[in-house]
Order: sequence, then structure tokens, then C-alpha cells
Amino acid sequence: MKHIRNFCIIAHIDHGKSTLADRLLDFTGSVTAREAQAQLLDSMDLERERGITIKSHAIQMNYTHKGEEYTLNLIDTPGHVDFSYEVSRSIAACEGALLVVDAAQSIQAQTISNLYLALENDLEIIPVLNKVDLPSASPEEVTDDIVDLLGCDPSEVIPASAKTGIGIEEILTAIIERVPAPKGNPDESLQALIFDSVYNPFRGVETYFRVINGRIKKNQEIMFMATKKTYGADEVGTLRLKQFPRQEIKTGDVGYLITGIKDAREVKVGDTITDAKNPTKNMIGGFEDVKPMVFAGIYPVDTEDFEELRSSMEKLQLNDASLVFQPESSAALGFGFRCGFLGMLHLEIIQERLEREFDMTVITTVPNVSYHAFTNKNPDEILLVNNPSDLPEPSKLNRVEEPFIKATIITKSDFVGNVMSLCIEKRGIITNQTYLTTERVELTFDMPLAEIVFDFYDRLKTVSKGYASFDYSPIGMKESKLVKVDVLLNGNTVDALSALLHQDNAYDIGKKMCEKLKELIPRQQFDIPIQAAIGAKIIARETVKALRKDVTAKCYGGDISRKRKLLEKQKKGKKRMRQVGNVEIPQEAFMAVLKLND
Repeated sequence: MKHIRNFCIIAHIDHGKSTLADRLLDFTGSVTAREAQAQLLDSMDLERERGITIKSHAIQMNYTHKGEEYTLNLIDTPGHVDFSYEVSRSIAACEGALLVVDAAQSIQAQTISNLYLALENDLEIIPVLNKVDLPSASPEEVTDDIVDLLGCDPSEVIPASAKTGIGIEEILTAIIERVPAPKGNPDESLQALIFDSVYNPFRGVETYFRVINGRIKKNQEIMFMATKKTYGADEVGTLRLKQFPRQEIKTGDVGYLITGIKDAREVKVGDTITDAKNPTKNMIGGFEDVKPMVFAGIYPVDTEDFEELRSSMEKLQLNDASLVFQPESSAALGFGFRCGFLGMLHLEIIQERLEREFDMTVITTVPNVSYHAFTNKNPDEILLVNNPSDLPEPSKLNRVEEPFIKATIITKSDFVGNVMSLCIEKRGIITNQTYLTTERVELTFDMPLAEIVFDFYDRLKTVSKGYASFDYSPIGMKESKLVKVDVLLNGNTVDALSALLHQDNAYDIGKKMCEKLKELIPRQQFDIPIQAAIGAKIIARETVKALRKDVTAKCYGGDISRKRKLLEKQKKGKKRMRQVGNVEIPQEAFMAVLKLND
């Protein structure tokens, strides 16, 4: 055990985490020249194109230091805030972390939030200053920032460049010398932490785990403690670039397990694996079921593709257990699914994967969050509202609670005013403001989650000229004055455009929605009223004027009553048309509601 080191790399998006992992693999000879490629651990096309890590990976390296061979387990973590629970489980499986900071961009919001996660788990932090070879790098200033943040000695910060390979040997030496060896008792009953799982279409779910106590052998009967299900360990082994089957994985080491499970929902990240015959008494702490934060409807463009969409979603769920969906129908869009996502990036990725991997073109409705409603009849019973149409009538409603988040924004001091006014417009309450340096400010707000779901991130980047970095964590439910705003077309409610809004913003947003729809809905032979309503009260109205035929063209001269007679006749026809007329809503209208501020 004393020759094992388990570590992870934590960094803000785009600070060079995947490239550093590539260099470590090259340097330790874990990858042959033929297998080497950029972003080696990012296996999805989407990850490569966007340059982000969506699914974390683990890989084992061997390195000889001062004549002794060490096994290094790199447990990679996704960088984006939507996947912070996966990050926390990966961190729990390690004893040390490389904190990578870009020498050109300095410390950003997710660097700090992931650092706090690592410190909570008592990890040994090794600061690495990456990209020192860039012309725009300012290594001295950023080293001072890191020293202020960590309270370490400036000599402990390792200058490196993952691109050119500077400082890689120093990093490996630091991992071996500074990161403690894993602790654990090989003679106790098996206790292992699941930190990730991937779906292999040929072999079922592959579970990645770290053994805390005891050992796991091939063909052993094992049990997952959260689901209480038992399986046989068909294969255990270590994770190189390819999998290496072993007879057993010992205390402190990291490996994979194949049990032939076909459903990813049975393997929960953060769960404890133990021996079925002699189970451990203690479950590893910190396990929780992943809860979706953002909800949106996904509908096929052609209603006939509903079953095809269902099977595509089920296959996606095998890969991504955090996707939740249930069938629903809408008067405007036909049959589809109500889906729960971890955040907006997760929603984008799922939508993109549906189009790429399954060739499904889908319409996504306005994303919203999950509310708690309480009725007058029994004010203590919580009603979950995932869809605006589930909200009880205003007369029966006692109160509504919505989820709040703690948002941390780090920006340059020039943009503090712009960022503050944006957050206050989004109903944020400022709770803290700290100057990290003379140039960089950390702002903390309490905000409703619903407000950041829409267009918050894009607008934050705009008002700060791309300099603000943003991170959030949920802080629970708070009571709010929320109303349901319906959109009526020609007197009929369009359920796909309904939204739950704060009372103070309802009029403005309702008016903007009507104006936007007026531009997008094609003109018909009759007038189309577009109305926004709260309950029975209309708060905004626009009218799409009718296309009119000049029926009086043939009347020249003569009595005025001849013209009036023709116009009256036309008016009756229009009225009848309006009663039976059906208004088609173009697909752009559903998307346009998301971008009201453009």
C-alpha cells in the first residue's frame, strides 16, 4: 500500500486539466506513441469539440522514483458546475489533488469551489501554475494569488506547461513525496466506494471503485449497500488505457468491476460495495441520490416518432443515470417527455446527443425548475410542481416555494456595477463582496434558481466582456410570490408556452412574450389576438392583423350603403372564420420565448 498514490486534478474549465493528464501519461510511459492523442481521457466526440470533460475517467500509471516503483491512480473529474456531485465523489476517492491554475487567467470561480470540496475531504493540495510559456502569462502575480488562497509557501507552487512538458517531472515527484499513501485495513470486510460508472453495450455497466478496507476478488459475491442488491463479480481489474483483468484488487487501490448489470440506475455513484456474506457495518458517508434541478419538455418534431424518441431516451439513460424523464402530452405539441436535468449544460448535451447518436430532431420547451406548492385545504402537504400546468388554482393556493441557490461570481473590478445590476434584476440579494486582489472581486448572491435557468449565463458573459466566472450551489427552498402566466392564441391556451413567474416580473415578461409572438406568427385570413393572462385576468395583448381582400373595389360611385353592405358581409365571414380557425405555431416561436432580451 505504501507504493500507491491516488490523486485527482481540479481546475476551472479550460485551465489545461486534460492536457496535463495527457503529459503525465506520456511521461510515465502509460501510453504508446501510437495510442497518444490530445485529450486522451475525453472519449466522446462532444467532449473533444467543446473542450470540456463531461464524463470523468480514471487511469493507472506506473512510475519509478529513486529506484522504487509506484502505482499512481489519476481519478479525473468533470469541470462543469452541473456535475459537482460526481466531482465530490471522485475527490472522496483520493488522498491528494493537483490544483491547476492558468498563469494567464488566474483563479476563477470553479477553482475555488472545487478547492473547498477537496479541503473538506482533507486532501493534500499541490498547486500547479500551468501555461507559464504563454506570452500573456503573469506567473509572479498568479503565484501570489495562489499563495494568498492556500496559505502555502511560494516555493511549493510548481510552474509548468502541460503543452510543452515543462515541470512534469517535478509534478510527479511532488505527488509521490507530498501525497500520503492510502490508509485502510486489508483484513477487514470489504468496503469500496463507487465513484463512477460507464455503460458498455457488450458487457453491461462497468463500475469504477476505490477499495477503502478489505479486498475484492474475482467471482466474489458482492452487495451494493444503497440498493441492497447482490451480484457476482464476473471480472475485476485495473484501469489502464485498456482494462487489465486481475484476480483481486487490494486495499487502497482503484479498479473496475463488471457484474453484467444492464441498467445504469442500479449502480449509484457514491454507493458502497461490500461482501454479501460478511457485509461491513459502515456505509461510506456522503452518498446521495442525484436530484434534477432543471425541467424541460422534449417533443419529437413529428408526432409519429414518439416511440422512437422513447427508445432513444432509454438508451441514453443507460449511459447517463442522472437523466430523469416521464411521458406527458401537450395540446400544442402532441406527445413527448418531461425531462429532469442537472443543469443547463446537461440539457444542451442531452439534446445534442439525441440529434447525433439517434438522429432525432426534437423541440425543447421553456426550461423551468421544480416548485413546492401548498394548498389552503392542507397547508402542510407539499405538492411538487414540475410543470406550470400542475399549479393549483389561485383561489385554492396557500403559498409557493421555489429553490434558491448561492451564486459565486468572480470578475474584474471594472465590471462589478454591471454584474450587480444584472443579479439584482434577476431577484438576487447580495450577501458578500470580497476583493481577492485589487483587480479581482468575488461577489456572493442568494438567487432563485429559476432566474439563472433562462439566459443568465450568456448575459453575465456579455456585461463582463467575458471576464466573469460563475459557480452555484443549492441552498434550499424559500417562499415566493409566484403566478402562472398563460399565453392565449385566439382565445385558446397554449400550454407549452405557460410559465411560472414572479409577480413583479409577470407583466413585463407577459408583454414581451406577446410582442415576440406577434412577429413570429404568420398572418391569417382573420385577426389573431395574442394574450398573456394570469388566471382570468388579461395582462397584455397584441393582435396579428388579418390579411384583407378589398371587397369594395368593384363599387365606384353610388350609394355608401352598397359598400357598407359588402363590408358587413365580409365581417360576418371573418367572425365565423375566427370561431373555427386554428392557429399553427411555428417551431421558432417556442425557442424565441427563451431569448426575450435579444
